[in-house]
Amino acid sequence: MAKLYLSGDPEADQLLSEDPLALLVGMVLDQQIPLERAFSAPRDLRRRLGNEDAPLDAEVIASMAPDKLAEVFAERPALHRFPSSNAQRVQQLCQIVTDQYGGVAARVWEEARTGKELLQRIQALPGFGQQKAKIFVALLGKQMGVRPPGWREACRPFGDAGTTYSVADITSSESLAKVRAYKAAMKRAAKAAAEQA
Repeated sequence: MAKLYLSGDPEADQLLSEDPLALLVGMVLDQQIPLERAFSAPRDLRRRLGNEDAPLDAEVIASMAPDKLAEVFAERPALHRFPSSNAQRVQQLCQIVTDQYGGVAARVWEEARTGKELLQRIQALPGFGQQKAKIFVALLGKQMGVRPPGWREACRPFGDAGTTYSVADITSSESLAKVRAYKAAMKRAAKAAAEQA
């Protein structure tokens, strides 16, 4: 079993490592908030749903009243900066996992025969644009051992060996700092390019 280091909290990281749905939910929430908050949110969601010892249940979340799930997300501290829209996105994710994968989130990647198919499956999920889908495929390949033929090519450049581009490369506090430095450099470069345009 892989041991992920994404939230900085051992309990939250253990859930991400053991529960494929929790990992998907954390990845969905990883936007416009610190990544530690995004990846600790699945643990907090599980607590708020009242089942601390079991994995997240896609069917349970999919069948909740949307306003009730939004309340769970908005409870302080909120699970996301935008709790209502992200509760909706997570519920849509759980509905797809329920309807298309029998409620088993790991089937999203376990049944993919090629890297290209894996990328397509991830990109079809709510909250996964092309770049985030590539990063998630890279995370699966680099840290979770999910490596269908062509996976590195499908998620380039994030799947390349030796990079520090994204959450796919975070395995320690040191690599987290390198990823943060890379992202900051990218933001500076984008800002400078925009100012020159």
